[in-house]
Amino acid sequence: MPNPSDYIALGSESEEETEPELEEDSEETEEEEEQEQEGFIPLMESPGDLAEKESKNGEATVCSNAGESGENSQGNEWNRGDIDGLFCPICMEAWTTTGDHHVCCLPCGHIFGFSCIRKWLQQRGTTKKCPQCNRKSTLKDVRKLFASRVVAIDGESQKRIQSLEAKCISLDKKNAVLIKKEAEWKKEEAEWKKREALLQRELHQLKEKTIYLEHLLDVKPRTLGHPPSMGGYCVPSLGSEFNGQGPFILQKELGVDGARLFDIDASSKIILMTRRLQGLGGVHVLTKISLVAPYTRQDISLPTGSKAVRDLHICPSDGSLSLFASLGKKLSVLSTKINNFILAYDLPAPAWSCSWDLNGSHQIYAGLQNGSLVVFDMRQTARPLEFVNGLTSNPVHTIYSLHNSTLPSGVTAVLSASSAGIFQWNFVGSEERRPVVLETGNQGACISLAYCPSSDDIIASFRPRIDNSNEMAYSQHLLTPAIGQGVQGSHVHLKRFGSNCYQKLAVTCANVNDVRLPRSAVMNIESHGCLFASGDELTGELVLQELPSFTVIQHLKLRKQPIYDVKYVHDVDGGLLGCLCDDILQLYGNHALK
Repeated sequence: MPNPSDYIALGSESEEETEPELEEDSEETEEEEEQEQEGFIPLMESPGDLAEKESKNGEATVCSNAGESGENSQGNEWNRGDIDGLFCPICMEAWTTTGDHHVCCLPCGHIFGFSCIRKWLQQRGTTKKCPQCNRKSTLKDVRKLFASRVVAIDGESQKRIQSLEAKCISLDKKNAVLIKKEAEWKKEEAEWKKREALLQRELHQLKEKTIYLEHLLDVKPRTLGHPPSMGGYCVPSLGSEFNGQGPFILQKELGVDGARLFDIDASSKIILMTRRLQGLGGVHVLTKISLVAPYTRQDISLPTGSKAVRDLHICPSDGSLSLFASLGKKLSVLSTKINNFILAYDLPAPAWSCSWDLNGSHQIYAGLQNGSLVVFDMRQTARPLEFVNGLTSNPVHTIYSLHNSTLPSGVTAVLSASSAGIFQWNFVGSEERRPVVLETGNQGACISLAYCPSSDDIIASFRPRIDNSNEMAYSQHLLTPAIGQGVQGSHVHLKRFGSNCYQKLAVTCANVNDVRLPRSAVMNIESHGCLFASGDELTGELVLQELPSFTVIQHLKLRKQPIYDVKYVHDVDGGLLGCLCDDILQLYGNHALK
């Protein structure tokens, strides 16, 4: 490849040699065209050459020396693409839009700085030619160009850019289409998941209905030639443990995942229960279940911040209202007609228990974690009607309203239980109140309390800390000694007489849980008298005992352990005993009332 310096500096040749004849001009023109095709700029003389000639021949300098400014990283070779349209090819400096070095051109189209081309042509005398193509030109032919910048555009590059831009537009369109399709797919996926959940619920209901119909066809009635009644319709026994001596037979089992508490409204034939939904950080909800096939269910959200529900009761005088005590320092009233909460009281401490007033539908009670009692009148939502500090700071795990038939006029009373014992609180005006402490003996920690309003029978369950052998002398029937998962505790039977008097009738040992607070029920059944239903932690059975002797009259086998809640209701269709175990609610009908 020829050295570019051959085109920039011509050394000390004479003027005659630098002004060849026409023949030589044409040869030089062809040679320059070849050199331009190879990517080099053929310059007739560099400013350095002009300065050298000036020193030898006495002529004026044409341009400032730019000898080294034309060198790039590739040596002495000039790449035309790097400078074309940006620099004057004579001095290799950028031209300007004003001043002496104003951008200008010759008739042949080649562009130079005005001062450079003027000096160039003045130096050449009569043989004035374009430094690029050797075409004859004069000073009159020089024309200034008025442009901010002159750059040669590569046609191939321009086409390539346009092609890439078109591809980008096409890809953007495809991307927009894909995003739209993705949104549609996500919407369809959400719809399918919603439909799947609905179908799963319908499947569960159909399975329950199928079990009901299969037993209706296959199982024969076991009592008096007639199937037991539950809520006005006949349901066959599903494997009852009734042996002719006990009053209850199994009527129905309901799967209830995560349930811990429940209550039954016999008049409306519904069950209300508290559940914690499965999954990490499961949400606490209420579930309403119909007692009429196919046992439809509906989940009801709790008020914001309620947390876990510790106690619930359906109003005895108005089955459409339900009372809930929760650890979120809330005491709430639910209307089952509209499935919405109509009242929510803020409490100073988490609520462990609650109760309706048996003498009126307006007054409600709450037992708190700090041992206090709070009384509200639902007609006054601004503040509590009464607030009483407990004798201890132990949580009030159970509270019952007492009938005021034996109380002085204007006095209401409640029965409360904590691990410290059992207390009766009387509320009247603004007088200072001291509770009546029920004498139960040295039984240990009270863990459960059951009360029957119609008979004023009370059963308190204890987890003993000391030897209670002397108290066991009151018992008429002893259960199996506690081994295995349970611990040996006791049940104490108390009877209320008058306004503030209680008599301890009997004590019996029992297999109770050593950690949880169990729940039990006292039932006043016409044909069997007063019965007590409680769970046996050792045998895994629901045991029915006759009071006051604590004689066991029936063992009801349970599907699962542990027992969380026990409730009994009585109406014109008969009695219904419910036992909530781990994820299963078993319902037993009382055929003796039919």
